[in-house]
Amino acid sequence: MSNVNQMKTAVLISAITCALALGGCAAVSTSIAHKDLDVQTKMSDTIFLDPVEPEKKVIYIEIRNTSDKTNFDIAAPVQRALQAKGYTITTNPKIAHYWLRANVLSVDKASPTAAQAALSSGFGGALAGAALGGTIGAASAGWGGVGYGAMAGGLAGAAIETIANAAVKDVTYMVITDVEIAEQAEQGVIVRQDSKQDAKQGIGGSRVQSSSELSDKKKYRTRIVSTANKVNLDYTEAATDLTNGLVRSISGLF
Repeated sequence: MSNVNQMKTAVLISAITCALALGGCAAVSTSIAHKDLDVQTKMSDTIFLDPVEPEKKVIYIEIRNTSDKTNFDIAAPVQRALQAKGYTITTNPKIAHYWLRANVLSVDKASPTAAQAALSSGFGGALAGAALGGTIGAASAGWGGVGYGAMAGGLAGAAIETIANAAVKDVTYMVITDVEIAEQAEQGVIVRQDSKQDAKQGIGGSRVQSSSELSDKKKYRTRIVSTANKVNLDYTEAATDLTNGLVRSISGLF
């Protein structure tokens, strides 16, 4: 075998070895960094409610789920959590001191940047595009001036990256929930509420609607974004912890 062929063979072996090492290290690193389930629940705005007498701890609850996960139910757990705090649940909004209304807008895989964007947009804000959680990528190496080795290393690296991405994925599930709380104002207090809505009218058209009304209730709004992160996370594994975190956050407002 000529010296040139020996050099090409050595470079090829070196390229494949490095690609295997880099791909394997990336997979192992991701597996270690995200091996445990990490659940976080964050609120866009803090709500402070005035303390009331025990007889006024009557609440009307309306919780909807407009996401595609119909089995993501927080209504019953929220009711139990508030009852444990001494609140009475009523189905008659007219006798309630508080109204709690919430809508689960989305339950899906997402990237960390999408979660932050959804939180920053606040109540009623646009939903961040749910991009699939990041996957690991194998590092590539340059083989200064040796075309054959560079091509071999690139092919090997691409193959290893594909295998690693298929086996090890950093998955994040995100739940976006908008919450509105209405509190009965003290006797003699009149609350003025001004609202403005941009109603789209086909492509390129819009109509702005504004209104003002007097009410006897003070209203507060916030958005809650819950995330669960783990390597190769499945929705069924994340659902319970996401539910518990969201229930704690909503009930914690009272």
